[in-house]
Amino acid sequence: MERPNTVAGLMAKRDELFKLRKALEKDLHKVTCDIDHLDAAIALFDPEQTPRAIQRYVTKHRAKKGSVQRFVLDYLRKASGPVTSKDITTAWLEARNLRTDDETYVIIRKRIGACLTKYQERKTVVSAGHIGEYKAWVLAV
Repeated sequence: MERPNTVAGLMAKRDELFKLRKALEKDLHKVTCDIDHLDAAIALFDPEQTPRAIQRYVTKHRAKKGSVQRFVLDYLRKASGPVTSKDITTAWLEARNLRTDDETYVIIRKRIGACLTKYQERKTVVSAGHIGEYKAWVLAV
């Protein structure tokens, strides 16, 4: 038995909720941006009181879009064997002539690791076991 009014009502309710969700997502984005701006202002006036969120997300040492990905692929092409995210991070820091503290080094290494994971999903690189405590990577054949 067909119930066109029921289906139409459910579809209308779904559309209404979808619009509400979009509006809430916009509000959430705005509030998140406001919090980020307040955190940055706090860090300017009192670095000791820097909120943990800003300490985790390091914006200094930013690279142009795509430059990390290009560097990772070039490094893997030139490598004679499997390399780790630690190897690539060290090379990246040397190439850019950067000196970092331990926390920043870890964040950059995680960025390199995220790039490698993305390339693994695209089947551009493959895991080659482990070297020490780090996963080793090579270009896919």
